[in-house]
Amino acid sequence: MSSADDKAKRFRKLHERDGVFVMPNPWDAGTARILAAHDFEALATTSAGLAFSLGRPDSEWRVSRNEAMAHAKSIVDATELPVSADLESGFGDTPEEVAETIQQAMDIGLAGASIEDASGDPAEPLYDITLATERIEAARAVIDKAQSPFVLTARAESVLIGQQNALENALRRIRAFEKAGADVVYVPGLLKSMDIHTVTHAVSVPVNALAGIGEKPLTVDKLESLGVKRISLGSVLSRAAMGAFLRAAQQIRDHGTFDFAHDAAAFEAITELLRPWNESRSRSRRGGST
Repeated sequence: MSSADDKAKRFRKLHERDGVFVMPNPWDAGTARILAAHDFEALATTSAGLAFSLGRPDSEWRVSRNEAMAHAKSIVDATELPVSADLESGFGDTPEEVAETIQQAMDIGLAGASIEDASGDPAEPLYDITLATERIEAARAVIDKAQSPFVLTARAESVLIGQQNALENALRRIRAFEKAGADVVYVPGLLKSMDIHTVTHAVSVPVNALAGIGEKPLTVDKLESLGVKRISLGSVLSRAAMGAFLRAAQQIRDHGTFDFAHDAAAFEAITELLRPWNESRSRSRRGGST
């Protein structure tokens, strides 16, 4: 069994066992290793975190497939944890383009990926449900052809784009995506417990929930009680870090002070979190271990 298949099998088993699990979203190799050191069991990439790190907005397909794959591979290679990638709309409109994206995702060692039904077209922000379903079917077909345990997540973006009757539309779509072969479904942007409960009871496959949003974000325990299997944070961690950075920059500009430095992580603390991985890789390169 390849290392990639082993990671994908471990990732799949997380969805099959009892209880919820949290899959946080690093935005580079360093944050991936820090999260791994905090005993999380899987990670996911964030398209927004990547876009921001490249100095681009997270919109209108500003990041190419090649850039997204290179970024995902850097995180795959950074830890032994399974990694699922946020592959946005699959970097193409057609089912064939989505299938190629998923093939590339498997080739670089990802354990899973999400494909959303947002088109990137302001005039028609969601793909027609027929085309959206065909795109998931194409992704499923390429995974099955490879006989891979790769975990396919289908996202319904109705709520995030603010569509009228968003939840009703999202329910129709996730049911269609389940029939098309999605292993997991995901309706990002839900804030109300009742709506999350409705989603988790509308399908028989595991449901991913986006955490850390709204004025009073729901806790892990609460999301589990609503039937959620998997929790991710999207861009929340990267924006939290960016928030501290912005406040520091504003303090320097506006006041000429550096009080923010008291809240900075200690150099030694970060070094200690990163040292085990780098030492293990160094031993591996020398051809042995102690």
